[in-house]
Amino acid sequence: MTDVDPDFSGFDATLRDGRTVRLRAIQPADEAELLQAFGRLGPDARYMRFMRPVREPNVDRLRNTLAAMPERGIGIVATIPADDGIDIVGGTICILGDDRTTGEFAITVASGFGGTGLARTLLTALIDAARKRGLKRMEGFVLAVNQPMLRLARRMGFEVARDPDDGTIRNCTLDLANP
Repeated sequence: MTDVDPDFSGFDATLRDGRTVRLRAIQPADEAELLQAFGRLGPDARYMRFMRPVREPNVDRLRNTLAAMPERGIGIVATIPADDGIDIVGGTICILGDDRTTGEFAITVASGFGGTGLARTLLTALIDAARKRGLKRMEGFVLAVNQPMLRLARRMGFEVARDPDDGTIRNCTLDLANP
């Protein structure tokens, strides 16, 4: 895979259930589709992603994040064809730390795509892009009750540890220097 930048056209990936998604770099023009995707997430999925109840998206934060890509991070979305063009059914992001060698990642998958391998596909693409970008470490914070994400992190080589300040959180860290 090539580095994820604004010119990255992406690639198609076939999921375990036979469906195909298109992975590509996130773009500022994705704002409306990302808001639609947020609207399709149930309360439990929102809680797992944001680690607190969230009813409405923070549009300003979304716009700032989109505007900062790819200079301040890496973002990848998974899309499928829809009547209005596309639907975003998953996404992953890695926001660069101040030192630009570390990044904090997050991932979201639409409920209809859970268990299909989409999360693994997205996370693999993000790890590849982070390595190509020169990052040395990725880290993420996952609720301890989010066992599917913690299992995936372990399978992908992340070290999973209890957060010393919050027993409900697990810190997932991946050393990118070791393939």
